[in-house]
Amino acid sequence: MNTISEEISVSGNTSGLSHVLQGGVDITHGPILYLDDITVSFDGFKALSKLTLTVEAGELRCVIGPNGAGKTTMMDVITGKTRPDEGSAYFGQTIDLARLTEPEIAHAGIGRKFQKPTVFENHTVFENLELAMKTDKRVWASLRARLSAEQLDRICKTLELIKLQGEAGRLAGLLSHGQKQWLEIGMLLMQEPRLLLLDEPVAGMTDEETERTAELFKSLAGERSVVVVEHDMEFIGSIASVVTVLHEGAVLAEGTMDAVKNDERVIEVYLGR
Repeated sequence: MNTISEEISVSGNTSGLSHVLQGGVDITHGPILYLDDITVSFDGFKALSKLTLTVEAGELRCVIGPNGAGKTTMMDVITGKTRPDEGSAYFGQTIDLARLTEPEIAHAGIGRKFQKPTVFENHTVFENLELAMKTDKRVWASLRARLSAEQLDRICKTLELIKLQGEAGRLAGLLSHGQKQWLEIGMLLMQEPRLLLLDEPVAGMTDEETERTAELFKSLAGERSVVVVEHDMEFIGSIASVVTVLHEGAVLAEGTMDAVKNDERVIEVYLGR
């Protein structure tokens, strides 16, 4: 498996990841993610308006808000898909996300899962995890590569974590919707991210799948930082210690689930009561 340094030597790009190569994510004196006064406008519409948000190392943070609140744009800024007009975004204390490309941000340790699962449906669950681990994205070259004992152990541990050890040899296309979601999370974990951004991960899941997903997310917290954007309030209540409510591109309220549910501003703009 290539290191970040090897990836850079291949691409010839050494500028963007300089901070990463000098010691990784520095969280010794601060949060793992810090957004400060982020503003993003599209054709005069402010999708984000001086958004300030911090996420601590190992924290499981839930972000809620009505449609158009800025949740997706916030994740786009964190992952480099959208550049802010104003403000700063830092991963740890030294990694300026505004200076990195999307692939560089992924290599730095931020993984993002979109609402619709994206897996290699014609490959087995095991092969999907193997492919996710490889830096060489040429599919057949990856499949021909010989796994080390350490790599095999990582795949087996991930299969156990996402509760798909019994499905390792099954084609991903034959999995249920919930199982595909877990597999994609497993694929992200194979890339060893420090921060996971998960967009509506339980949409379309059965009650049982939703419950198992809650268990998975709670098991990830501590070792990794996890930010979950979700509309399912019951699910959020089952996993969240801190909930951030966005409205009109800024933080409206923040606190425990009980606190935000009883906040009059949240009741007015989000819960509709």
